[in-house]
Amino acid sequence: MSVKGRGGVGGGEMWSRNVVVSRNLALLLCFSSFFAGILFTNRMWTEPERTNLEPEACDQKLKVGNHISNNSVGQISNTQNDISKFNSKISSIEMKLAAAKAEQQSLTRADAASGNLKRKYFMVIGINTAFSSRKRRDSVRATWMPQGEEKKKLEEKGIVIRFVIGHSSTAGGILDRAIEAEEMMHGDFLRLEHVEGYLELSSKTKTYFSTVVALWDADFYIKVDDDVHVNLATLGKILAGHKKKPRVYVGCMKSGPVLSKKGVRYYEPEYWKFGEAGNKYFRHATGQLYAISKDLATYISVNQHILHKYVNEDVSLGSWFIGLDVEHVDDKRLCCGTPPDCEWKAHLGSTCAVSFDWKCSGICRSVERMMEVHKTCGEDVNALDHASF
Repeated sequence: MSVKGRGGVGGGEMWSRNVVVSRNLALLLCFSSFFAGILFTNRMWTEPERTNLEPEACDQKLKVGNHISNNSVGQISNTQNDISKFNSKISSIEMKLAAAKAEQQSLTRADAASGNLKRKYFMVIGINTAFSSRKRRDSVRATWMPQGEEKKKLEEKGIVIRFVIGHSSTAGGILDRAIEAEEMMHGDFLRLEHVEGYLELSSKTKTYFSTVVALWDADFYIKVDDDVHVNLATLGKILAGHKKKPRVYVGCMKSGPVLSKKGVRYYEPEYWKFGEAGNKYFRHATGQLYAISKDLATYISVNQHILHKYVNEDVSLGSWFIGLDVEHVDDKRLCCGTPPDCEWKAHLGSTCAVSFDWKCSGICRSVERMMEVHKTCGEDVNALDHASF
């Protein structure tokens, strides 16, 4: 018991002292923690040294971002410029196409208004000429080839006349420029894609028919030399009688000897093809003037690359029709002589369509004598006005 009593009294005192000490210690710890917290907080909010680098880093990031952004904007801008240029080109092309279309429509309307659209002509006359033949051309213009308003009336009647010439061996040279100047003055040339030369007459003939049949839809296509006199109304009446024939070859038919001796005029290098020496050519129209129907001109155009050319163009033309179903029309009014021959025939009521001198293969000294022949053997001045084809 005594043991219990001692134990109880001594334990209470010890507990009381421990409580006081604990309270004081707790307060001390609280104040210590408070001040320690203040010190720690101040230290934590102090700006660290490394933060001095942060603006640079930010600037670098901004620069990189701006660089990327600028590149993107630049690329977009370039693309937009390219698109804009492309659109401008397209607009320009569309405008040009529209202008060309409008021009074509205008020309078509003009052609339709003037009656030239798909118009049918009666005859197209090509006057074979050379660079050196200016005076010959002028003599023709002054006589049987209508000029100015009369030329327009003639075409309204269905007759087209052009001087036919190719180009010189020197393209754009003085010879070509002279023809261009003459064309500007008269407007009566047909230029062929052909190099001029006497030995190239057969080639020129093929090119001529191939060209005119493409340019004009006509019943007849005619070739005539520039030193020959022609009465247009009489020629038209002769051809009108054969208008319904599909394949007709009209001229003054002949069959001359094949000349095998070199150096002579009209020498035939291929004489051996015509048999024994002294043989004659097949029947063909003399070269001063001949006419062919549209079907034959078309045949020449289609087959021009395989048609053989003899040195003489009238022989070549006749050879192209051998083996075809062609009607040869031999009319002596297409090869009358100059006065007095054509004169007395006119008095007898048989006006000549074509006049020339056989010995010269044309009118001898045609520049000086064309007017004489025209006055003596020419048809009535109103003959064309009254003619109907």
